[in-house]
Amino acid sequence: MDAFSYQFTALRGIQAGREYYVVMCPMKLIPRIFLFDEEEIPTELRAQRTLNRARVPEIARYLVDNEQGYVFSSITASIDGLVTFQPMAENGPGRNVGTLVVPMQSRFLINDGQHRRAAVEEALKTRPELGEETLSVVFFVDAGLERSQQLFADLNKYAVRPSRSIGILYDKRDARGQLTVGIIRAVPAFSGFIEMEKTNLGARSPKLFTLSSVYEATVALLGIRRGQRISDAELNRARDYWIALCEVFPEWKQLADKKITAPQLRTDYVHAHGVVLHALGLAGRELIEEYPDTWRNQLLTLQRVNWRRTNTEVWEGRAMEHSKISKATRNVQLTANYIKRMLGLELSAEDARSEREFLHTK
Repeated sequence: MDAFSYQFTALRGIQAGREYYVVMCPMKLIPRIFLFDEEEIPTELRAQRTLNRARVPEIARYLVDNEQGYVFSSITASIDGLVTFQPMAENGPGRNVGTLVVPMQSRFLINDGQHRRAAVEEALKTRPELGEETLSVVFFVDAGLERSQQLFADLNKYAVRPSRSIGILYDKRDARGQLTVGIIRAVPAFSGFIEMEKTNLGARSPKLFTLSSVYEATVALLGIRRGQRISDAELNRARDYWIALCEVFPEWKQLADKKITAPQLRTDYVHAHGVVLHALGLAGRELIEEYPDTWRNQLLTLQRVNWRRTNTEVWEGRAMEHSKISKATRNVQLTANYIKRMLGLELSAEDARSEREFLHTK
C-alpha cells in the first residue's frame, strides 16, 4: 500500500454486465476504510439500516473467545472512486487475478456487514493481533453511490434466517444444545418424534415437539447458562425427568408405540405442545430441588390432571388463548404456576403476583 492508494490482491468477476472484485482485507483496515453513515442522515439518503449497537458486543465476544475457530462471512461494499484493476496476465485465467488499486480519497459504503465491521473494531481493542488476519470483501464500483440502496435491498430481499432448531442442532459451542440432542435420543417418547430442523410444526406433522422446544424446556429444567459446564449428573437428571413424564402421560408412550399419532395428540391434549413442555421444565427444576429423593413419586400426582384441551376451565388463559395454544412468556408462566400447585410447590412472589392478576381478570 503506497501513500495515495490501497492495493488489494483481488479476483475480478462479472455480474449483470458489471465488474466486481473480491479482495482479502486485513482486519486492521476494516474500521479505517469503512465508515458508517451518520445516524442523523435521513433513512431515504442512507444505504444501510441504522446500526443496532446492542448486537455488536456479542459478535465481538464471538471473535475474541473463538481464536481458533471463528468464521466470518464476507462484507459487501460499494466504492465511489477511480478504481483500477491490474491483471496478472492479458489472457487466460490470469486476466481475472490481479491487484485492485483504490485511491485513498474514495468513498466506501457497506451494503451488507455493518455489524461485522463494528464487531471487528471492538474485538481489535481486546485482541490487536486479529488485525493481521483477513476478511473477504466483495467490492462493487458505484459512482456517486447511486446503486447502493438498491444493492442493500437486493442483498437482503431473499435472506432467510435459519430456524432456531437447526441453529441449536449445528451449534457445537453450546453444550446445552448437544445435551438436548443426547436426551432426545435417550427418551423413548422423543426419539424419532422431534422435528430437528423446523421451529414450527405443521398440522399434519408426525413429530411431537421441535428441537427448540425440548431445548428451552431442558434449559429451564437445569437452569444452565450458555458456556456453563454440564455435569454427568445434570445430564442424567434431565434424561430421567423426561423419561419419568412418560409415566405421567400415557399418550406419549402410545405415540412411541405407534398407537396414536402426533396430530391426534396435538388436537386433543395441551401436553403435546411446547408451552406445557417449557412449563414442565420450570416446574421440574423446583420439584427436584424440593424433593431430591422422592420427586418421581411426587411427579405422579400430575396423572390426576385433566390435560385435554376441552378442559378450558383450567387451560384457557394459561396454555390457551381463545381456544388456541399460546407459547407467550405469560402463558408459560401461568401454566407452570398451575403445575407447581398440583405438585405441592409454593409459588415465588413473582409467580404468586402473576397468578393473582390472572385470577382477577378471569
